[in-house]
Amino acid sequence: MISYFGNKIASDLFHKGESNKIPRQYWKRAIHLLEVMDAVDSLEDLKKSGFPPSVRLHPLAHDRKGTWAIDIHKTSGWRITFAFENNEFINVKVEDYH
Repeated sequence: MISYFGNKIASDLFHKGESNKIPRQYWKRAIHLLEVMDAVDSLEDLKKSGFPPSVRLHPLAHDRKGTWAIDIHKTSGWRITFAFENNEFINVKVEDYH
């Protein structure tokens, strides 16, 4: 379950189905992944429930240690990033951090 969003892009995609801050071509996959995140309560369930191709769930390192990422599109830099605590996704963001 998503506990709270860390940026407006993620919140807008989840609640409104759109955001002018991310290219339209990524909306469908991003929205689907956010919906899956809200429906599951473990990282393992998230891996199993992803939208093809795989969600490529991976931990981040260095100054982002403790944060996880999912690729929205493998060749773009757009990711959903989040922390996972007590079976909840927290500080969920849609961002291009590369």
